Amino acid sequence: MSEFEPKVVAFLCRWCASAGADLAGTSRLPYPPNAIPIRVNCSGRVEPQWVVEALKAGADGVLIGGCHPGDCHYVAGNYKTRRRVYLLRKVLAELGIESERVRLEWISATEGARFAQVMAEFVAALKRLGPLHGNGGAR
Repeated sequence: MSEFEPKVVAFLCRWCASAGADLAGTSRLPYPPNAIPIRVNCSGRVEPQWVVEALKAGADGVLIGGCHPGDCHYVAGNYKTRRRVYLLRKVLAELGIESERVRLEWISATEGARFAQVMAEFVAALKRLGPLHGNGGAR
């Protein structure tokens, strides 16, 4: 029997978090290859419904990566994201889904090492939680 490898959907801001992920790759920094990256113009454009749909479709966790507060290319997109994720975690908890399955991180374009660290931590946390959809889990 093989070890559980969580599936992660990563919504990454094109200006910062996505560039940080690219830097991690080009710098050959080791991190788990569990994420399916989806580049979005701004973390503020990530709709809560997208996160729910990703979890329903088989993801064990969702990472939302955006610019650091105060550095958003669209001025306040990341502040909107922070409010949405806070509320989304409460709704997911009410549905019996661990709020830790959704992670919001601020990662700049120069923080490739931070991206690699966040991915490693998130995958480890999801491994501890176990599969969302396995053994009669939520679906």
